[in-house]
Amino acid sequence: MTNWIKACATVDIEDEDVIRFDHADRTFALYRKDDAFFATDGLCTHQQVHLADGLVMDYTIECPKHNGRFDYRNGAAKGAPVCIDLKTYPVKIEDGFLFIDIS
Repeated sequence: MTNWIKACATVDIEDEDVIRFDHADRTFALYRKDDAFFATDGLCTHQQVHLADGLVMDYTIECPKHNGRFDYRNGAAKGAPVCIDLKTYPVKIEDGFLFIDIS
Protein backbone atom coordinates (compact mmCIF):
# COMPACT_ATOMS: atom_id res chain seq x y z
CA MET A 1 0.00 0.00 0.00
CA THR A 2 1.33 3.43 -0.91
CA ASN A 3 1.16 6.56 1.18
CA TRP A 4 1.81 9.54 -1.11
CA ILE A 5 2.43 12.82 0.72
CA LYS A 6 2.51 16.21 -1.01
CA ALA A 7 5.94 17.57 -0.10
CA CYS A 8 6.44 20.81 -2.04
CA ALA A 9 6.13 22.56 -5.36
CA THR A 10 8.81 21.49 -7.82
CA VAL A 11 9.92 25.12 -8.15
CA ASP A 12 10.74 25.15 -4.42
CA ILE A 13 13.87 23.08 -5.09
CA GLU A 14 16.68 24.72 -7.05
CA ASP A 15 18.63 22.62 -9.54
CA GLU A 16 21.42 20.65 -7.82
CA ASP A 17 20.07 21.49 -4.38
CA VAL A 18 18.36 19.93 -1.35
CA ILE A 19 15.57 21.10 0.93
CA ARG A 20 14.18 19.80 4.19
CA PHE A 21 10.65 18.42 4.46
CA ASP A 22 9.11 17.49 7.81
CA HIS A 23 6.02 15.32 8.06
CA ALA A 24 4.55 14.12 11.35
CA ASP A 25 7.60 13.11 13.39
CA ARG A 26 9.86 12.41 10.40
CA THR A 27 12.35 14.50 8.45
CA PHE A 28 13.12 14.01 4.76
CA ALA A 29 15.57 15.53 2.30
CA LEU A 30 14.31 16.37 -1.20
CA TYR A 31 16.73 16.80 -4.09
CA ARG A 32 16.65 18.05 -7.66
CA LYS A 33 19.16 17.34 -10.41
CA ASP A 34 18.14 18.74 -13.79
CA ASP A 35 14.49 17.70 -13.99
CA ALA A 36 14.82 14.60 -11.82
CA PHE A 37 13.69 14.57 -8.19
CA PHE A 38 14.73 12.32 -5.31
CA ALA A 39 13.86 11.83 -1.64
CA THR A 40 15.80 10.30 1.28
CA ASP A 41 15.62 10.27 5.03
CA GLY A 42 16.57 13.75 6.19
CA LEU A 43 19.07 12.81 8.87
CA CYS A 44 22.60 11.49 8.42
CA THR A 45 22.93 7.87 9.51
CA HIS A 46 26.15 8.72 11.37
CA GLN A 47 25.04 11.33 13.93
CA GLN A 48 21.51 12.35 12.95
CA VAL A 49 22.44 15.77 11.48
CA HIS A 50 20.02 17.39 9.02
CA LEU A 51 21.24 16.66 5.50
CA ALA A 52 19.38 19.68 4.07
CA ASP A 53 22.16 21.79 5.62
CA GLY A 54 24.73 19.83 3.61
CA LEU A 55 26.38 20.32 0.24
CA VAL A 56 25.02 18.79 -2.98
CA MET A 57 27.54 17.81 -5.67
CA ASP A 58 26.22 15.94 -8.69
CA TYR A 59 24.26 13.04 -7.15
CA THR A 60 25.99 13.25 -3.77
CA ILE A 61 24.86 14.87 -0.53
CA GLU A 62 27.62 15.69 1.96
CA CYS A 63 26.71 15.82 5.63
CA PRO A 64 27.56 19.22 7.15
CA LYS A 65 28.98 17.76 10.38
CA HIS A 66 31.63 15.19 9.44
CA ASN A 67 31.53 15.36 5.63
CA GLY A 68 30.10 11.87 5.20
CA ARG A 69 28.70 11.40 1.70
CA PHE A 70 25.72 9.54 0.26
CA ASP A 71 24.46 8.94 -3.26
CA TYR A 72 20.96 10.35 -2.91
CA ARG A 73 19.65 8.33 -5.89
CA ASN A 74 19.98 5.03 -4.04
CA GLY A 75 21.05 6.07 -0.52
CA ALA A 76 24.46 4.38 -0.73
CA ALA A 77 26.98 5.45 1.90
CA LYS A 78 30.14 6.53 0.10
CA GLY A 79 32.78 6.15 2.80
CA ALA A 80 33.81 7.00 6.35
CA PRO A 81 32.50 8.17 8.65
CA VAL A 82 29.17 6.99 7.20
CA CYS A 83 28.74 3.25 6.78
CA ILE A 84 24.94 2.84 6.91
CA ASP A 85 22.96 3.67 3.76
CA LEU A 86 20.16 6.26 3.74
CA LYS A 87 16.61 5.12 3.14
CA THR A 88 15.24 6.44 -0.15
CA TYR A 89 11.62 7.02 -1.15
CA PRO A 90 9.74 6.89 -4.46
CA VAL A 91 8.71 10.27 -5.84
CA LYS A 92 6.19 11.46 -8.40
CA ILE A 93 5.27 14.80 -9.90
CA GLU A 94 1.65 15.88 -10.32
CA ASP A 95 0.50 19.34 -11.38
CA GLY A 96 3.85 20.90 -10.48
CA PHE A 97 4.05 19.32 -7.01
CA LEU A 98 6.44 16.72 -5.66
CA PHE A 99 4.93 13.77 -3.79
CA ILE A 100 6.86 11.15 -1.87
CA ASP A 101 5.71 7.67 -0.92
CA ILE A 102 6.52 7.29 2.78
CA SER A 103 4.98 3.83 3.20
